[in-house]
Amino acid sequence: MIEEKGILFILSGPSGVGKGTVRKELFEQKTDLKYSISMTTREKRPGEIDGIDYFYKTNEEFEKLIQEDKLLEYAKFVNNYYGTPKEYVEETLAKGHDVFLEIEVQGAMQVKKNFPEGVFIFLFPPSLEELKNRIVNRGTETEELILNRLKEARNEIEMMDAYDYVVVNDDVEKAVSKIQSIIQSEHCKRERIAAQYKKLLEDEM
Repeated sequence: MIEEKGILFILSGPSGVGKGTVRKELFEQKTDLKYSISMTTREKRPGEIDGIDYFYKTNEEFEKLIQEDKLLEYAKFVNNYYGTPKEYVEETLAKGHDVFLEIEVQGAMQVKKNFPEGVFIFLFPPSLEELKNRIVNRGTETEELILNRLKEARNEIEMMDAYDYVVVNDDVEKAVSKIQSIIQSEHCKRERIAAQYKKLLEDEM
């Protein structure tokens, strides 16, 4: 029997493209993926559970992990750190589970540097006009912030060349179907299973 290691899938794209919506729908349809639990220094909110919602750390603990290179990526928002712990991802992959990470473009570039064997999927808006509409319809952004987000989105779209796949999010179910196809095809790649087959043949000789 071939023991296949899990694959790290990274879903990324500009703010407002619908990463969270697509990820939620994907997980409702495909239960054998493991979601990469982030680490944070922010206070635990009512009802949140350590190791399920986040791994909660102090500033000192988090900064020690940065120094020890134990994070795939990290960033600081409103005086709180957020990051992806290497250990959780590596242990989960070693058990043969695929790990799914939904993340901003800058974080994805850090992951690519630290874990280049991951599979990077860029979620693309149908158009910049549609992206603007999605951000505006949130009703939480000022006009200035909307323009800044669109400018940043243009810069992020130019980074698409760093990704393995591009999925247009014109329809959530279609986007999820394409991501599921990517997951299947990655598991069928010759280079992923060649070593296991070689070992299998050696064991039988």
